[in-house]
Amino acid sequence: MRGTLEFLEAEGDLVVTDKEVDPDLEIISLQKKFDGGCPILFNNVKGKPNNRVVTNLLSDQNIINKLFGWPDNTTRTRMTADALRNPIPPIIIDQKDAPVQEVVIKDPVDVNDYIVPVRHTEFEPELTVGSGIRCVTGKHFEGGTDLGYNRMNFRWGNIGTFQISPGSHMWQVASRYYKSDEPIPITVCFGVPPSCTMLAGAGFDYVILPEGCDEIAVAGAMQGAPVRMVQARTVDALALADAEVVLEGYIYPRDRRFETAESEESGMQGRHHFHPEWSGYMGKAYKAPTFHCTAVTTRAPESKPIIFALGVHTMDEHNIDTTIREAAMYELCQRMQPGIVTDVNIPLLHDGLGWRDHSGQEEQQD
Repeated sequence: MRGTLEFLEAEGDLVVTDKEVDPDLEIISLQKKFDGGCPILFNNVKGKPNNRVVTNLLSDQNIINKLFGWPDNTTRTRMTADALRNPIPPIIIDQKDAPVQEVVIKDPVDVNDYIVPVRHTEFEPELTVGSGIRCVTGKHFEGGTDLGYNRMNFRWGNIGTFQISPGSHMWQVASRYYKSDEPIPITVCFGVPPSCTMLAGAGFDYVILPEGCDEIAVAGAMQGAPVRMVQARTVDALALADAEVVLEGYIYPRDRRFETAESEESGMQGRHHFHPEWSGYMGKAYKAPTFHCTAVTTRAPESKPIIFALGVHTMDEHNIDTTIREAAMYELCQRMQPGIVTDVNIPLLHDGLGWRDHSGQEEQQD
């Protein structure tokens, strides 16, 4: 993340501000206001003196292409498909060399002290965490590695709800362990290399990326070098060594709790507003499995660890979610009938004003 931001700043593609920004409504409102534009680094986050926040990091497809060395969107899809075919396995480094383990806090009282929960709309009664990237490794993912997003709400200090999309990799893992007395050890990483962020949005491409695949190795191929990993301090799991903050802990699939106090009081799922998202969550509070945090590891607080705050229904999410999926569809066609795909069509987007390509350039359409 830090190397990425240094590169973007040198290229004139990063807005940096020292003005105070509030995680409650303001960060995400600014993200949406500048949707599709340059990344923004907020150095002064209200109530979070030891954190910075970046948003719109992957909002502009042209900037993404520059980061990964893709000259155009067609090449992007072809090169990403090549990464799916030719993964570069991650490497595990010593704990003493891992930047994200410069400070280790075991049994934290309140996880929210070390990360930046946000609120998106006035309809939501509580702040939530939506930008942490889970990492499931080893036997718990059939020998492979998995990255993905799960919205969390740490209502009980070091215990938070952990919403899981039906059908997702995490859903497959949780279903397999549902009747087991053994909880699922994972890490949740914040401020990770952009290639890992891309793979975290690669949900539901399971013909090409089935359970047991090595998503972190694909991320390595995308960035052209192995992703560095490190053994967690308190659970049998690996973490992204170059992340900014990591939560270690266990998923308890049968310990299901309401995501908000409002929904718990009413005893009703799917009625009250919470973290408006895409189909599957629909912006409502449900009962969800829980994540029990055993440790927080972080870069030194004086270096102000960076959280990539993700809003919802933004170009960040669109670009993250579709980059791997388009490549997976391309790769699937190639596997079904080698040589059948000779060109790549990047679909147009409709933003309510007209049809545009991924760069925002207006296009004609019959």
